Amino acid sequence: MAQDRNDHQDLMHYDALAQEALRGVIKAALKRAAEPGGLPGAHHFYITFRTRAPGVSVPAELVERYPEEMTIILQHQYWDLAPGETFFQVTLKFGGSPKPLSIPYVAVTRFYDPSVQFLLQFESTGEAAPAEQGPAAEVLPAPTRPAKNRPAAAKAETDSDAKSDEPKIVSLDQFRKK
Repeated sequence: MAQDRNDHQDLMHYDALAQEALRGVIKAALKRAAEPGGLPGAHHFYITFRTRAPGVSVPAELVERYPEEMTIILQHQYWDLAPGETFFQVTLKFGGSPKPLSIPYVAVTRFYDPSVQFLLQFESTGEAAPAEQGPAAEVLPAPTRPAKNRPAAAKAETDSDAKSDEPKIVSLDQFRKK
C-alpha cells in the first residue's frame, strides 16, 4: 500500500544537510587563508562559536569570560591555521602569549567576513555527533592578562548597527516547508 501523500516527513534531514554544506564554505575559506600569503586582499573573519561545545579547546579564562559563545578574529595576527575535515586549529595571542585553539565546525554559530559583508549564521544544534567532533575537549591554562589587540570578543556587533551596509545573510528558513 502506498504511503499517504499528506504524510511528508523529512527523512533526508535537509536542514542538517544544508547546514553541513554551508559549514563547508567556512572550511574552504579557512583552507584558502591557510595557504602561503594568508588572507587575500582585505578579507578577514569573525568566527563565533559555542565555547562549551564538544571538542572545543580554548583557554579556561576565556570560557569563564564567555561561557556560551565567543568570537575570534582572524586578520593579521594568527598562526598555525590548520583547517581539518571536522575542525580547525589556530594559534592566537592572549595576554601576550600564544595559545592554540581547536574548534569543530559544528560549534560555529556565525562566520562573518566584514570586508565583503558576508555572513553565515547557524542554528545551535546542541551536541555534536561523536564522528563530527575534533580532538577531545580540553581547557588550556588561563593567560596572565588580557590581550592588547583583543583577538576575542563577546560578539561581532554587526546586526543592529548596519543599515544600508547590512551583511548578506544566508538563512535556511527559505528552504523550510511551512
